[in-house]
Amino acid sequence: MQTRITILCVALGLVYVPSSGAEDGIPRTESGKPDLSGTYDIASLTQFERPQEYGESLTMSVEEARRIEAVKADSTAQADTASDPDRGAPPAGGDLHLSRVGGHNQWYFDRGTTVFALDGLFRTSILTDPPNGRLPELTEAGKVNHPWSLGCGRGSCRPRDYQGPTGDAWWVEAEDNLYDNPEGQTLGTRCIYSGGPTVPIRPASYNNLKTITQTETHVVILVEWMHWARVVRLDSIHLPSEMRSLGGDSIGWWEGDTLVVDTTNFLASPTVPREGFHVVERFRRVDGDTVLYEFTVDDPDYTAPFSGSLPWPRTDKRLFEYACHEGNYSMGNTLRGARLLEREWKDEHGG
Repeated sequence: MQTRITILCVALGLVYVPSSGAEDGIPRTESGKPDLSGTYDIASLTQFERPQEYGESLTMSVEEARRIEAVKADSTAQADTASDPDRGAPPAGGDLHLSRVGGHNQWYFDRGTTVFALDGLFRTSILTDPPNGRLPELTEAGKVNHPWSLGCGRGSCRPRDYQGPTGDAWWVEAEDNLYDNPEGQTLGTRCIYSGGPTVPIRPASYNNLKTITQTETHVVILVEWMHWARVVRLDSIHLPSEMRSLGGDSIGWWEGDTLVVDTTNFLASPTVPREGFHVVERFRRVDGDTVLYEFTVDDPDYTAPFSGSLPWPRTDKRLFEYACHEGNYSMGNTLRGARLLEREWKDEHGG
Protein backbone atom coordinates (compact mmCIF):
# COMPACT_ATOMS: atom_id res chain seq x y z
CA MET A 1 0.00 0.00 0.00
CA GLN A 2 2.81 2.41 0.91
CA THR A 3 4.50 1.73 -2.44
CA ARG A 4 1.30 2.66 -4.28
CA ILE A 5 1.00 5.91 -2.32
CA THR A 6 4.61 6.82 -3.06
CA ILE A 7 4.17 6.15 -6.79
CA LEU A 8 0.99 8.27 -6.83
CA CYS A 9 2.69 11.17 -5.04
CA VAL A 10 5.60 11.15 -7.47
CA ALA A 11 3.22 11.06 -10.41
CA LEU A 12 1.38 14.10 -9.06
CA GLY A 13 4.59 16.01 -8.39
CA LEU A 14 3.96 16.13 -4.64
CA VAL A 15 7.35 14.81 -3.54
CA TYR A 16 10.18 17.29 -3.17
CA VAL A 17 13.40 15.72 -1.95
CA PRO A 18 16.52 17.89 -1.50
CA SER A 19 19.82 16.28 -2.31
CA SER A 20 21.82 15.67 0.87
CA GLY A 21 25.07 14.61 -0.73
CA ALA A 22 26.37 18.02 -1.87
CA GLU A 23 30.16 18.04 -1.71
CA ASP A 24 30.33 21.74 -0.80
CA GLY A 25 28.03 21.32 2.22
CA ILE A 26 25.24 23.26 0.51
CA PRO A 27 21.94 21.33 0.27
CA ARG A 28 20.69 21.10 -3.28
CA THR A 29 17.51 20.11 -5.06
CA GLU A 30 17.33 17.15 -7.41
CA SER A 31 17.99 19.55 -10.30
CA GLY A 32 21.19 20.74 -8.62
CA LYS A 33 20.01 24.20 -7.52
CA PRO A 34 20.87 25.34 -3.99
CA ASP A 35 17.97 24.51 -1.67
CA LEU A 36 17.00 27.71 0.13
CA SER A 37 14.08 26.11 1.97
CA GLY A 38 13.98 26.63 5.71
CA THR A 39 13.34 29.16 8.44
CA TYR A 40 15.81 31.95 9.16
CA ASP A 41 16.19 34.34 12.09
CA ILE A 42 17.51 37.69 10.87
CA ALA A 43 17.28 39.57 14.20
CA SER A 44 20.46 41.62 14.60
CA LEU A 45 21.88 44.55 16.55
CA THR A 46 23.51 45.78 13.34
CA GLN A 47 21.60 48.90 12.37
CA PHE A 48 20.04 49.42 8.94
CA GLU A 49 21.69 52.83 8.59
CA ARG A 50 25.24 53.32 9.83
CA PRO A 51 25.72 55.52 12.92
CA GLN A 52 27.47 58.66 11.72
CA GLU A 53 30.47 58.20 14.02
CA TYR A 54 31.65 55.30 11.82
CA GLY A 55 31.86 57.49 8.72
CA GLU A 56 32.56 55.34 5.65
CA SER A 57 33.92 52.42 7.65
CA LEU A 58 31.91 49.32 6.77
CA THR A 59 33.33 47.25 9.62
CA MET A 60 34.09 47.59 13.32
CA SER A 61 36.48 45.87 15.70
CA VAL A 62 35.61 42.77 17.68
CA GLU A 63 35.87 44.86 20.86
CA GLU A 64 33.35 47.42 19.57
CA ALA A 65 30.91 44.68 18.57
CA ARG A 66 31.17 43.07 21.99
CA ARG A 67 30.62 46.46 23.66
CA ILE A 68 27.41 47.02 21.69
CA GLU A 69 26.20 43.54 22.60
CA ALA A 70 26.98 44.08 26.29
CA VAL A 71 25.14 47.41 26.35
CA LYS A 72 22.10 45.78 24.74
CA ALA A 73 22.17 42.85 27.19
CA ASP A 74 22.34 45.27 30.13
CA SER A 75 19.46 47.45 28.86
CA THR A 76 17.34 44.36 28.19
CA ALA A 77 17.95 43.08 31.71
CA GLN A 78 16.98 46.43 33.19
CA ALA A 79 13.85 46.66 31.04
CA ASP A 80 12.82 43.16 32.11
CA THR A 81 12.70 44.09 35.81
CA ALA A 82 9.23 44.03 37.35
CA SER A 83 7.21 47.23 37.18
CA ASP A 84 6.14 48.97 40.34
CA PRO A 85 2.61 47.69 41.08
CA ASP A 86 1.81 50.96 42.86
CA ARG A 87 2.81 53.22 39.97
CA GLY A 88 0.29 55.82 38.88
CA ALA A 89 -1.24 56.50 35.50
CA PRO A 90 0.96 57.92 32.73
CA PRO A 91 0.92 61.71 32.37
CA ALA A 92 -1.72 63.44 30.25
CA GLY A 93 -0.81 62.94 26.60
CA GLY A 94 1.25 59.85 27.36
CA ASP A 95 4.79 59.04 28.47
CA LEU A 96 8.00 58.89 26.44
CA HIS A 97 7.24 55.48 24.89
CA LEU A 98 6.85 55.44 21.09
CA SER A 99 3.15 54.66 21.48
CA ARG A 100 2.92 57.60 23.96
CA VAL A 101 0.83 55.56 26.42
CA GLY A 102 3.05 52.67 27.48
CA GLY A 103 2.38 50.16 24.74
CA HIS A 104 4.73 47.20 24.37
CA ASN A 105 7.30 46.43 27.01
CA GLN A 106 10.65 44.70 26.46
CA TRP A 107 9.08 41.23 26.51
CA TYR A 108 7.52 41.82 23.10
CA PHE A 109 10.71 42.81 21.31
CA ASP A 110 13.22 40.58 19.56
CA ARG A 111 15.95 42.79 18.16
CA GLY A 112 18.63 40.13 18.48
CA THR A 113 21.63 39.91 20.78
CA THR A 114 24.60 40.11 18.39
CA VAL A 115 26.19 42.32 15.76
CA PHE A 116 26.42 40.27 12.58
CA ALA A 117 29.68 39.51 10.79
CA LEU A 118 30.36 38.69 7.15
CA ASP A 119 33.66 37.09 6.15
CA GLY A 120 34.69 37.34 9.78
CA LEU A 121 34.27 41.14 9.92
CA PHE A 122 31.65 42.84 12.10
CA ARG A 123 29.49 45.26 10.17
CA THR A 124 28.62 48.84 11.10
CA SER A 125 25.42 48.84 9.01
CA ILE A 126 23.23 46.77 6.74
CA LEU A 127 23.44 49.48 4.08
CA THR A 128 26.61 49.27 2.00
CA ASP A 129 25.86 51.94 -0.61
CA PRO A 130 26.01 54.95 -0.43
CA PRO A 131 29.52 54.53 1.04
CA ASN A 132 28.50 56.30 4.27
CA GLY A 133 25.97 53.52 4.92
CA ARG A 134 23.08 55.97 5.16
CA LEU A 135 20.01 56.48 3.01
CA PRO A 136 20.41 59.07 0.23
CA GLU A 137 18.72 62.44 0.53
CA LEU A 138 14.99 62.53 -0.13
CA THR A 139 13.73 64.25 -3.25
CA GLU A 140 11.17 67.01 -2.84
CA ALA A 141 8.41 64.51 -3.64
CA GLY A 142 9.93 62.05 -1.19
CA LYS A 143 9.75 64.58 1.63
CA VAL A 144 5.98 64.68 1.11
CA ASN A 145 5.53 60.92 0.73
CA HIS A 146 7.51 59.70 3.73
CA PRO A 147 7.88 58.34 6.38
CA TRP A 148 6.54 55.09 4.84
CA SER A 149 8.61 53.13 7.37
CA LEU A 150 6.02 53.99 10.02
CA GLY A 151 3.59 51.60 8.38
CA CYS A 152 1.63 54.25 6.55
CA GLY A 153 2.31 53.14 3.03
CA ARG A 154 3.98 55.73 0.82
CA GLY A 155 1.87 58.86 0.54
CA SER A 156 -0.85 57.63 2.92
CA CYS A 157 0.39 59.36 6.09
CA ARG A 158 -0.83 62.80 6.95
CA PRO A 159 1.35 65.32 8.79
CA ARG A 160 -0.15 64.81 12.25
CA ASP A 161 -0.85 61.08 12.08
CA TYR A 162 2.11 60.16 14.26
CA GLN A 163 2.43 63.20 16.50
CA GLY A 164 0.94 61.27 19.40
CA PRO A 165 -2.08 62.21 21.52
CA THR A 166 -2.30 65.80 22.74
CA GLY A 167 -5.21 65.29 25.11
CA ASP A 168 -7.71 67.12 22.91
CA ALA A 169 -9.60 66.53 19.66
CA TRP A 170 -7.31 68.63 17.46
CA TRP A 171 -8.69 66.95 14.33
CA VAL A 172 -12.14 68.55 14.73
CA GLU A 173 -10.85 71.65 12.94
CA ALA A 174 -8.69 69.69 10.47
CA GLU A 175 -9.66 68.95 6.88
CA ASP A 176 -9.04 65.23 7.24
CA ASN A 177 -10.18 63.23 10.28
CA LEU A 178 -7.78 60.36 11.01
CA TYR A 179 -10.10 58.99 13.69
CA ASP A 180 -13.37 59.08 11.76
CA ASN A 181 -13.54 55.33 11.00
CA PRO A 182 -11.35 52.21 10.81
CA GLU A 183 -10.64 52.75 7.10
CA GLY A 184 -9.13 56.14 7.93
CA GLN A 185 -6.33 54.51 9.92
CA THR A 186 -2.91 53.79 8.44
CA LEU A 187 -2.06 50.48 6.75
CA GLY A 188 0.06 49.46 9.73
CA THR A 189 -2.61 50.25 12.28
CA ARG A 190 -5.14 48.31 10.21
CA CYS A 191 -2.77 45.30 10.05
CA ILE A 192 -2.79 45.29 6.25
CA TYR A 193 0.85 45.78 5.28
CA SER A 194 4.22 46.74 6.68
CA GLY A 195 6.74 47.70 4.01
CA GLY A 196 9.92 47.82 6.10
CA PRO A 197 10.22 44.08 6.85
CA THR A 198 8.80 42.96 3.49
CA VAL A 199 10.52 44.46 0.40
CA PRO A 200 13.45 44.69 0.82
CA ILE A 201 13.54 42.38 3.83
CA ARG A 202 15.32 43.77 6.87
CA PRO A 203 15.41 43.18 10.63
CA ALA A 204 12.77 44.88 12.74
CA SER A 205 11.84 45.16 16.39
CA TYR A 206 10.14 41.73 16.32
CA ASN A 207 8.85 39.07 13.91
CA ASN A 208 12.29 38.47 12.43
CA LEU A 209 11.71 34.86 11.35
CA LYS A 210 11.42 34.32 7.59
CA THR A 211 10.44 31.02 6.00
CA ILE A 212 11.37 30.05 2.44
CA THR A 213 9.59 27.27 0.57
CA GLN A 214 11.15 26.34 -2.78
CA THR A 215 10.09 24.26 -5.78
CA GLU A 216 11.47 24.11 -9.30
CA THR A 217 8.99 26.76 -10.49
CA HIS A 218 8.31 28.98 -7.48
CA VAL A 219 9.89 30.33 -4.32
CA VAL A 220 7.64 31.54 -1.49
CA ILE A 221 9.08 33.91 1.12
CA LEU A 222 6.82 34.13 4.15
CA VAL A 223 7.27 37.44 5.99
CA GLU A 224 5.35 37.09 9.25
CA TRP A 225 4.56 40.72 9.78
CA MET A 226 1.03 41.23 8.54
CA HIS A 227 1.38 37.61 7.29
CA TRP A 228 2.70 38.53 3.85
CA ALA A 229 3.61 35.59 1.61
CA ARG A 230 5.71 36.71 -1.36
CA VAL A 231 5.27 34.29 -4.26
CA VAL A 232 8.23 34.47 -6.66
CA ARG A 233 7.59 33.01 -10.12
CA LEU A 234 10.78 31.57 -11.58
CA ASP A 235 11.72 32.16 -15.23
CA SER A 236 8.60 34.25 -15.76
CA ILE A 237 7.77 37.80 -16.83
CA HIS A 238 6.20 40.61 -14.83
CA LEU A 239 2.46 41.11 -14.76
CA PRO A 240 1.02 44.07 -16.70
CA SER A 241 1.72 47.38 -14.97
CA GLU A 242 -1.93 47.83 -14.00
CA MET A 243 -1.81 44.62 -11.91
CA ARG A 244 -0.24 45.74 -8.63
CA SER A 245 -0.06 44.93 -4.94
CA LEU A 246 1.41 46.51 -1.82
CA GLY A 247 4.27 43.97 -1.90
CA GLY A 248 4.73 44.22 -5.65
CA ASP A 249 5.07 41.53 -8.31
CA SER A 250 8.13 39.27 -7.91
CA ILE A 251 9.82 37.15 -10.55
CA GLY A 252 13.11 35.28 -10.18
CA TRP A 253 15.85 33.41 -11.98
CA TRP A 254 19.09 31.61 -11.16
CA GLU A 255 22.48 33.11 -11.94
CA GLY A 256 24.73 30.19 -11.11
CA ASP A 257 24.04 29.42 -7.43
CA THR A 258 22.41 32.81 -6.75
CA LEU A 259 18.65 33.35 -6.85
CA VAL A 260 17.89 36.81 -8.24
CA VAL A 261 14.44 38.25 -7.42
CA ASP A 262 13.13 41.29 -9.29
CA THR A 263 10.09 43.10 -7.84
CA THR A 264 8.04 45.88 -9.46
CA ASN A 265 4.34 46.84 -9.76
CA PHE A 266 3.97 48.20 -6.22
CA LEU A 267 1.04 50.04 -4.69
CA ALA A 268 1.64 52.99 -2.38
CA SER A 269 -1.76 52.44 -0.78
CA PRO A 270 -4.68 50.19 -1.74
CA THR A 271 -5.73 52.58 -4.51
CA VAL A 272 -2.54 54.49 -5.41
CA PRO A 273 0.28 53.09 -7.60
CA ARG A 274 3.86 53.46 -6.40
CA GLU A 275 5.45 54.41 -9.66
CA GLY A 276 9.12 53.71 -10.28
CA PHE A 277 9.78 51.67 -7.13
CA HIS A 278 12.00 48.73 -8.07
CA VAL A 279 13.80 46.21 -5.83
CA VAL A 280 16.36 43.58 -6.84
CA GLU A 281 17.31 40.93 -4.26
CA ARG A 282 19.92 38.19 -4.36
CA PHE A 283 19.86 35.01 -2.25
CA ARG A 284 22.99 32.84 -2.09
CA ARG A 285 23.74 29.96 0.25
CA VAL A 286 27.23 30.43 1.66
CA ASP A 287 27.10 27.22 3.71
CA GLY A 288 24.63 24.69 5.03
CA ASP A 289 23.27 27.07 7.66
CA THR A 290 23.48 30.56 6.15
CA VAL A 291 22.01 32.48 3.23
CA LEU A 292 23.61 35.75 2.14
CA TYR A 293 20.89 38.27 1.32
CA GLU A 294 21.67 41.33 -0.80
CA PHE A 295 19.36 44.02 -2.14
CA THR A 296 19.33 47.16 -4.27
CA VAL A 297 16.44 49.62 -4.14
CA ASP A 298 15.62 52.18 -6.82
CA ASP A 299 13.10 54.52 -5.23
CA PRO A 300 12.14 57.82 -6.93
CA ASP A 301 11.61 59.28 -3.44
CA TYR A 302 15.40 59.23 -2.99
CA THR A 303 18.05 61.06 -4.99
CA ALA A 304 19.99 57.83 -5.65
CA PRO A 305 19.55 54.04 -5.36
CA PHE A 306 20.76 52.29 -2.20
CA SER A 307 22.03 48.78 -1.47
CA GLY A 308 22.71 46.53 1.49
CA SER A 309 23.41 43.00 2.65
CA LEU A 310 23.03 40.78 5.70
CA PRO A 311 23.31 37.10 6.60
CA TRP A 312 20.24 34.95 7.15
CA PRO A 313 21.16 32.31 9.76
CA ARG A 314 19.08 29.16 9.69
CA THR A 315 17.08 28.44 12.84
CA ASP A 316 15.08 25.59 14.34
CA LYS A 317 12.59 28.09 15.76
CA ARG A 318 9.05 27.86 14.46
CA LEU A 319 7.33 30.77 12.77
CA PHE A 320 3.91 31.47 14.25
CA GLU A 321 1.10 33.65 12.94
CA TYR A 322 1.35 37.36 13.59
CA ALA A 323 -2.19 37.77 14.93
CA CYS A 324 -2.27 41.53 14.55
CA HIS A 325 -5.97 42.16 15.30
CA GLU A 326 -7.21 38.94 16.87
CA GLY A 327 -8.04 39.77 20.48
CA ASN A 328 -6.76 43.30 19.93
CA TYR A 329 -9.09 45.95 21.29
CA SER A 330 -6.91 48.91 20.28
CA MET A 331 -8.84 49.91 17.17
CA GLY A 332 -12.20 50.01 18.90
CA ASN A 333 -10.79 51.81 21.92
CA THR A 334 -9.00 54.33 19.71
CA LEU A 335 -12.26 55.28 18.02
CA ARG A 336 -14.19 55.30 21.31
CA GLY A 337 -11.57 57.57 22.82
CA ALA A 338 -11.81 59.87 19.83
CA ARG A 339 -15.58 60.22 20.28
CA LEU A 340 -15.06 61.08 23.97
CA LEU A 341 -12.47 63.76 23.14
CA GLU A 342 -14.78 65.18 20.47
CA ARG A 343 -17.58 65.56 23.01
CA GLU A 344 -15.22 67.28 25.42
CA TRP A 345 -14.03 69.57 22.63
CA LYS A 346 -17.59 70.56 21.70
CA ASP A 347 -18.50 71.18 25.34
CA GLU A 348 -15.50 73.50 25.66
CA HIS A 349 -15.74 75.28 22.31
CA GLY A 350 -19.47 75.06 21.72
CA GLY A 351 -21.22 73.45 18.82
